[in-house]
Amino acid sequence: MNDMANGACVFDAYGTLLDVASAAAKCSDELGDKATSLGQIWRTKQLEYSWLRSLMGEHADFWQLTGDALDFAMETVGVNDTVLRQRLMDLYFALDAFPEVPGVLQRLKDAGMKTAILSNGSPEMLHGAIDHAGISHLLDAVYSVEDVGIFKPHPSVYQMAVDGLGLPSERIRFMSSNAWDVAGASYFGFRVVWVNRYGQAPERLPGGPEHIIDDLNGLPPLLGL
Repeated sequence: MNDMANGACVFDAYGTLLDVASAAAKCSDELGDKATSLGQIWRTKQLEYSWLRSLMGEHADFWQLTGDALDFAMETVGVNDTVLRQRLMDLYFALDAFPEVPGVLQRLKDAGMKTAILSNGSPEMLHGAIDHAGISHLLDAVYSVEDVGIFKPHPSVYQMAVDGLGLPSERIRFMSSNAWDVAGASYFGFRVVWVNRYGQAPERLPGGPEHIIDDLNGLPPLLGL
C-alpha cells in the first residue's frame, strides 16, 4: 500500500491512541471491584451523550460530556465521592498511550507521512493527554470537533481532516478502535483500518474497514513500511 506514501494517517484518539480505561484503573485502590464496571459505564455514556446531543442539536464540549457520563456511572455503581470524581476527571488529561503508539507514529514520520488526530475531545483535553503521553511531536495536526460544533460520525467532522491536510479523502488513511467511527469514516470516504483491540463484532451500519488489525503494530506493514 505504498500508494499512500504521499497521503496521511489520521487517528482517532480515545481508545485508539489513548487508553481510556487507564483512568478508572489508576483509581482501583479506591474503587475496588467497581473499577471495571465504572470505567465501562463511563465510556459508554460518554459516547451515548455525544450522539444524543448531536441529534438534539444541543452541543456541549467533550469535557462536560465526560463529567456528565462520570456522574451517571458513579451513581450507577453506588460511589459518592467528590474528591475521587475530581481525580478521575483530572486523569483524562493524563491517559496512557497504548504501548506501541510512540514507535508506530515514529515509523510513519520517518517515512515522511503526515500524521494527525481527529477526535471528539476538546482541544484542551487532547493537547493535555498527548503531551502527557509524549507523542505531540509525532503529530502534524490535532483536529477537534469543537471547530464544527457536532460530534462524530457527522460528515463535517471528517471533512476537517480533508480541509486541514489539503488532501482528498481517498488519500487519507483513518484508524479507529471504535467500530461506529470506522463506519462513519468509511462512509465519508476515508480508507479505514479498524484497530479492533477488544475483538468486537462489526457494526451493522453503512461503511466498513478495508483492513482489521489487533493493534497499531499492524499498520506499518499495511503501508509497506
